[in-house]
Amino acid sequence: MGECRRHRTHLEASRARVSLLYDREELHFHHPKIVTRRLGPMLLSRGGSYGLSPTFYDWTCPSLRSIVRSAMTQAVGQDPTMGASMLRLFFHDCFVNGCDASVLLDDTQAMAGEKNAPPNRNSLRGYEVIDSIKAQVEASCRAVVSCADILALAARDGVTLLGGPSWVVALGRRDARTASISAAVANLPPASASAYTLMSTFAAKGLDMRDLTALSGAHTVGSARCSNFRPHVYNDSNIDPGFAWLRRQTCQAVGGDATMAPLDSTSPTRFDNSYFQNLMGRRGLLHSDQELFNNGPADWLVQLYSSNATAFATDFAASMVKMGNISPLTGYLGEIRLNCRRTN
Repeated sequence: MGECRRHRTHLEASRARVSLLYDREELHFHHPKIVTRRLGPMLLSRGGSYGLSPTFYDWTCPSLRSIVRSAMTQAVGQDPTMGASMLRLFFHDCFVNGCDASVLLDDTQAMAGEKNAPPNRNSLRGYEVIDSIKAQVEASCRAVVSCADILALAARDGVTLLGGPSWVVALGRRDARTASISAAVANLPPASASAYTLMSTFAAKGLDMRDLTALSGAHTVGSARCSNFRPHVYNDSNIDPGFAWLRRQTCQAVGGDATMAPLDSTSPTRFDNSYFQNLMGRRGLLHSDQELFNNGPADWLVQLYSSNATAFATDFAASMVKMGNISPLTGYLGEIRLNCRRTN
């Protein structure tokens, strides 16, 4: 209870700081869903002293945010799952050599990229949405805005369009000229990951237990393949028997690997805190999900978020800012791709 009281005090201080947020085209001053938390020092970019700023394109591409927002509004309106897909693309980009849009690169004869790495193949989607946004941005501001920044904005807009929190997106990333299938395999935690594996993977990116738990809440939207949740619903004991039985009806013990199920069966297209309520009821779809509430160090955070949606929104938004600052290319490193699928 003492921890919860301290968190409520922190939330009140966070709300007092909301008015300091500045994002010229967002028009979100004093907005109740823009939230801040202990961000700590920004992670260093790979461009030396060059940093990220929410005003980076104010003069060179002032229409950027409105273009991205309009395109995402249309995409999510046509397919609500696209919000989750953009968020997942951003996560899988940032965790592999930093937020540099390497995940968007197609394979070439000389390069086996990230798209076909086991954690991404037949799983990541939304590339065509990024292509469409990039084409519109290029028509307005040629060779100015990186694919990495477009993806960062699209992920944020995808969350807010599904009812989740907003946050100020710092900009100024540049695009990688290469991608690595082996780096994707090494840096993306699998659905079978233990709590220890999750903690160590996130810690390697400068993200702590609170970041891990809050960012895992992204699984309040989206879906997973049968091949990823089959071991949990057939073999694990820390799962509600009725929930396991339900999922086995559409995910057979053999075959049907591509069959999908919602990560949050309560509200699969609404960004809320029901994911954590599901974990407390032993209804996490993936083994890695339920590891967060399994008599381990994240239990108290799951309990907090399950009962306090504002606490979750606050921490999720702040952790997204931290994740977005993982080793960006800045300054003269990388490039500004004209086509997000290939280097210039």
